[in-house]
Amino acid sequence: MTKETQSLTKIERKKQIIKSRLELAAKSNALDVLNNYNSTSRGISNTNIIEENRQEYGINKISKKGADNVGKRLVRSFFNLFNIILIVLSVISLIIDVILPLHNSAKYGEANYATMIIILTMVLLSSIIHFVQEQKSASSANKLIEIIETTCLVERNGILKEIPMDEIVVGDIVHLAAGDIIPGDVRILHAKDLFVSQSSLTGESEPIEKYANINENGTYDNITDYHNLAFMGSNIISGSAKAVVIVTGNDTYIGQVASKVNEKQVPTSFEKGIKKVSIMLTVIMAIIIPIVFLIIGLTKQNSWVEALLFAMSIAVGLTPEMLPMIVTACLSKGSIAMGKAKTIVKNLNSIQNFGSMDILCTDKTGTLTQDEVILERHLDVNGTEDSHVLKYAFLNSYYQTGLKNLLDKSIIKRTLDLADEDKTLDNLELHYEKLDEVPFDFKRKRMSVLVKHLAKEKTTLITKGAVEEIVNICSKIYLDGKVIPLDRKIVRKVLNKVEEFGEEGMRVIAIASRKMSIDAVGKISVDDEQNMTLIGYLTFLDPPKDSAELAIQKLHNLGVEVKILTGDNPLVTRAVCAKVGITYNRILLGKDIDKLNEEELAQEVEKTQIFAKLSPDQKAKIITALRKNGHVVGYMGDGINDAPAMKVADVSISVDTAVDIAKESANIILLEKDLNVLATGIIEGRKTHANINKYVKMTVSSNFGNTFSILLAAILLPFVPLAAVQIVFLNLIYDFCCGAIPWDNVDKEFIQKPRKWEHKSIFKFMLWFGPISSVVDILTFMILFYVFIPSIFGMQYKQITEANVQVQIEFKQMFWTGWLVVSMWTQTIIIHFLRTNKIPIIKSNASTAIIIATLTGTAIVTSIQYVPKINNYLQLRPLPPLFYAWLALFIFIYIFLVELTKLIYKKRYHQFL
Repeated sequence: MTKETQSLTKIERKKQIIKSRLELAAKSNALDVLNNYNSTSRGISNTNIIEENRQEYGINKISKKGADNVGKRLVRSFFNLFNIILIVLSVISLIIDVILPLHNSAKYGEANYATMIIILTMVLLSSIIHFVQEQKSASSANKLIEIIETTCLVERNGILKEIPMDEIVVGDIVHLAAGDIIPGDVRILHAKDLFVSQSSLTGESEPIEKYANINENGTYDNITDYHNLAFMGSNIISGSAKAVVIVTGNDTYIGQVASKVNEKQVPTSFEKGIKKVSIMLTVIMAIIIPIVFLIIGLTKQNSWVEALLFAMSIAVGLTPEMLPMIVTACLSKGSIAMGKAKTIVKNLNSIQNFGSMDILCTDKTGTLTQDEVILERHLDVNGTEDSHVLKYAFLNSYYQTGLKNLLDKSIIKRTLDLADEDKTLDNLELHYEKLDEVPFDFKRKRMSVLVKHLAKEKTTLITKGAVEEIVNICSKIYLDGKVIPLDRKIVRKVLNKVEEFGEEGMRVIAIASRKMSIDAVGKISVDDEQNMTLIGYLTFLDPPKDSAELAIQKLHNLGVEVKILTGDNPLVTRAVCAKVGITYNRILLGKDIDKLNEEELAQEVEKTQIFAKLSPDQKAKIITALRKNGHVVGYMGDGINDAPAMKVADVSISVDTAVDIAKESANIILLEKDLNVLATGIIEGRKTHANINKYVKMTVSSNFGNTFSILLAAILLPFVPLAAVQIVFLNLIYDFCCGAIPWDNVDKEFIQKPRKWEHKSIFKFMLWFGPISSVVDILTFMILFYVFIPSIFGMQYKQITEANVQVQIEFKQMFWTGWLVVSMWTQTIIIHFLRTNKIPIIKSNASTAIIIATLTGTAIVTSIQYVPKINNYLQLRPLPPLFYAWLALFIFIYIFLVELTKLIYKKRYHQFL
C-alpha cells in the first residue's frame, strides 16, 4: 500500500468516525449527548473542560488548502508570467555575456555583467514592491476580520455571552436566532419554528425546518437529512434554537468539503481584461523576437550569439514587468484610501466593480432614514391613544427571543418612558409570564407570544405584524369597548386610516390578541394564529437623514442611479423617497413582480425606481434582471433578507453592524451606514480604475510602437539601433517612472460617470497611439544617422572604412546615446500627455510623485553619458550641446502628433482614456 493510499484511507476513516459521532448524537437523547462531551444543560462548567475539549476535538477554524499565506504571496510576486520571462532572459545573458567571455575572451570579448544585473534588478524591484503591496492588503483584511468578527451566543456555566466563533469548542451550548450563522455541526436540544438554509451544503433552495427530536424509525440517506442536526456555514432563516456543538473546524461537514475543493472566485471582467492584455503582449513578443533575431543574424555583421543577445534585450523592452505591481499598487492604494473614508474592502478586485457601478439598489431603512424608529402613537382602531394597545405590544416585543429590531426597541423604550405617568404600564414583566412563542418569519411577517397574567391566571396569545397580515388572521375587532365581528366595511375603514398614516411617511403595524386555554401551553404554532381580535395599531416614524438628499444628489452626479428595494409599505417608502429627492415614475410591488415573465421584468426594472413589499428572492430577481440588461449593480444590505440579493450583485455592500450572514456575503464593508460614505468610496474606486487604465494603455501603446521601431531600425540600419544593455537600462528607468502612476491625480471628468473594463478599447488605443512613437523614432533614426552624427565626424557611416574600426564604434555609440536620450525624454514626457483627456500642465497637472519620478528618470538617462566609466560600461558617448536643439524638435513633433491624434480619437470614439 502506497503512502498516498494510506493517507487516503486515514482521511476516509476519520470521516467515518465524524459521521458516526453525528449519527449517534442525532439518535441519542439530549442528556446522553451532553454527558458524552463533558457538558450540561447549563453549558460547559469550567475552563479546564473547555481546553480539554479543544485539545481533543480541535479548534473551530477551517484551514483551506488554497488559503492565501506569506509563502504563496512570495511565489506569486516573484514568479508571474513576465518575471519568468525576465529570469529566463537573465540566464541567457549570464551565458552569453559572462560565462562564454570568461572561457574565451578572444572570441567573445570581456565579461559584461550589466545586462544580467539590470534585468535581475528589475525583477527584484517589481517583485518586492508587489509583495509589499499584497502584504499591506492582507494586513488590512486581517484588521477587517477583527473589526467585523462574527460572534456566537454561548452558554457556559449558566451564563450567556457573545464570543468569537473560532473560540467555540465541542460541548458548548449555543443559542441561535434568525440571522445567525451556525458556528459548528450541532445537535439541536430545543427548537421553536426553526428554519435553516443549508443550500450551500446540499443545494436545497428552500429552508429546512429543524426539530429537537427525530423519528427513530425514519430513513436517513445522508447525514444532512437528520432534522435535529444543523451544520456549520448554514444560517438561521427564522425561529430560535438551543444546540450543543458536536463537531468543529476542519472536521465539520463543510470543513471536509473545503479540504477537497479549493474554490476559486469567478474572475471579474477586470481580471479577464488584465489577463487578455498580458496574453496579447506575450504573443507580440513571441512573434517579434524570432523575426528580429533572424534579421540581425542574417543582415548584420554580427554573430548569431550577438543577434540572440539583441533579440533577448528586445524581449526585456517589450515585457511590462511592472504590470502586476502597478495593478496591485493601484488596488491597494485605493483600498487604503477607501479605508480612510470609512470604507473597508474585503476583496481588492471588488474595487473595480465598485467604481464601475451604475445602479445602486438599497433598502431605505437606515440608509435614507436615521435608523432610529420612533414610536409616535399607540392607537385603538378609532385612532384614539390607548395604553392597552401599548401594553400588549410591549409584552410581545419584550418576550420574543428572536432578533429585536428597531420597532421592538422603540416599543420597549416608549413603554418604559410612559410607565411613570401610566401605572398600568409599570413593571409589566413582573405581572406576566411568557409561556411560548411563534417566532417571526418573512413569509408570515408577524410573530406571536403566549403570556399568562400571574394574578388572574389568564392566558393570552398576542400577535403583532404587518397590518394586512394581521387583518387576514382576525375574525373580530375591539371597537368602542366591545368585541364585534370583523366585516369588510370595518376592514376598509381600518386600511384607509393606515393609508393616511402611510402617506405621512409613517410605518404602521397592527396588534391582535386571542384568549387561549391552559392546555395550549407549549404547543402553540402558526395554526393558532387565527380567529384573533384586532385591538389597535402602532405608528412609527423613521425620519429621513439630514444628509440623505445631498448623498442622493452626489450619487446622481456620479452617474449612479439609486433604486429602492424594500419589504416595507409602498406608501411609507414613497413618502420617504419624496423627502430625499428620489424621483420615481411608478412603484412596483412584489406581488406584481411574480406575474411578470423575464422579458417583461427586464423592461420594468429599467422604468421603476421603487420596489416595495418584496421578499428576499424578489430582491435577488430584480438585481439579476438589471445585470442581464448590462448594468453593473451594487446592493447595500444589512439584514437576513438581504443575503440572497447580495449574492447575485456585482458588488455587495454591508455595514459592520449588519447581521452575520450579510457581513459574510459582502465585498465592501461601510463603517458608517451612510450614502455619503458610499459616494466617497465610489470616487476612490474610479480613481483606482483610472490609474490602472492609464498604465495599461500607455504601456501597451508604447510597447507596440517600440516593436515597429526596432523592426524597421533592424532592417534599415547597418547596426543594431541600441545595444542590448541600453535597452534593458532604458526599460528599468522608464518602469521606475511608471511606478508612480498609482499616486497620480485623476481628472474630475473621469470620475463623473461609471466606466467598465474593456480590453477592446485598449486594443484600439494601441493601434492609434503606438505608431506615433514609431514615426518619431524613424525620424530620429534618419536625423541622427544621416544628418547630426555625420556633421560631427565629417562623413557618413558608409564612408568610414572597415579598417577604421574605432570610428565605427564611436559613430554607433553616439547614435545609441542620441536615441537612448530621445527615447527616454519622449516616453516620460508623453506620460503627462497620455494620462489626461485635457491639455497637460495648462488644464491638468500630474501628481507630485509623477513629476518627481519623470524628472528623475530623464535626468539619470541624460546625465549618465557624461559619467566616466559608467558611460563606457553602457557603451555611451557624450553628446555635444547642439543635440539638445534636435531633441527639442523631436519632442515638439511627438507632442503635436499625440495631441492631434487625441482630438481625432475623441471625435471618433467620444472618449479618450
